[in-house]
Amino acid sequence: MRKKVIAGNWKMNKDIHETVTLVNEIKERLNGLSNNKVDVIICPPFTSLVIASGLIKGSALKLGAQNMYYKDEGAYTGEISARMLKSIGCEYVILGHSERRQYFSETNELINLKVKQALLYNIIPIICVGETLEERESGVTKDIVATQIKGVLSGLTKAQIDKIIIAYEPVWAIGTGKNATPEQANEVHQFIRKLVAQLYSWDVAERLTIQYGGSVNPQNAYDLLSQSDIDGALVGGACLKAESFINIVGAATQIYN
Repeated sequence: MRKKVIAGNWKMNKDIHETVTLVNEIKERLNGLSNNKVDVIICPPFTSLVIASGLIKGSALKLGAQNMYYKDEGAYTGEISARMLKSIGCEYVILGHSERRQYFSETNELINLKVKQALLYNIIPIICVGETLEERESGVTKDIVATQIKGVLSGLTKAQIDKIIIAYEPVWAIGTGKNATPEQANEVHQFIRKLVAQLYSWDVAERLTIQYGGSVNPQNAYDLLSQSDIDGALVGGACLKAESFINIVGAATQIYN
C-alpha cells in the first residue's frame, strides 16, 4: 500500500505569532498519532516558513511552501526561488494550485518549468490539477485533467516522476463546502494513474502518490482516504485548526489498522 500523505495548505493565513501557536498545537496533538505510513506536511505562507522550520525540528512534521519561481535568482520582484526554500528546510512545494491558475494566470507550461526547478533542488512538488464546475457539468473532466497532466509533466523522466506528488482538486469543491463523493474522486484518481501508466509505465504509476483536495474535513476524510487510488489529502480550511487537521491525519492512520 502506498504511504498516505496529508498536507495542510494554509494559503494566505496566519501571521508569525499565530504560526507559533498553530504549529505547537499540531505538534502536541500529532505526538504518538502518526506512523511511518503517513507523512504530515504543513505549508505556511512565506513569512512563516523560517519560524515554522525551527519549530518542527525533531518532530514528525515536514515543511512545504505554497509556490516558487523557476529561476535561481535575479530581478524578479516578489518571487521566491527553490534555492531559498531549500535553504530554510522546505522539502515540498505546492505548484499549480487552482488559485494560482485562476488569480495569477499560471499556465501548464509555467508550472512545468517550476516543477523541473523544484526537482533540481530535491524539493518534492505537489502538482495540482482539476476541473471547474462548468467543465465537470460539460462532461470534459477527463479531457481537462489529461491536458493538465501532460502539460505539467512534459519532459520529466521516469526517475523524476518517482519524486513528485499529484493533487487532484476539483476547483468547484475548493473552499465551497461541496465535495466530490469518494467514488467520484477515486474515478479521477484512477484515470490519472492510468494516464501516467500510458505516458511512462505501470510500475511508475503504481508508485505515484495522488492526493485529493477539495473541502476535505474530519467528517469525510476516512471515506475519501479509504478509496483504492486516493493516497492522501491536500487540506485547505480544515488545516487552520490543529484539532481538525490532526483528525484528518488520524483518519489516514486508521486505514492501516
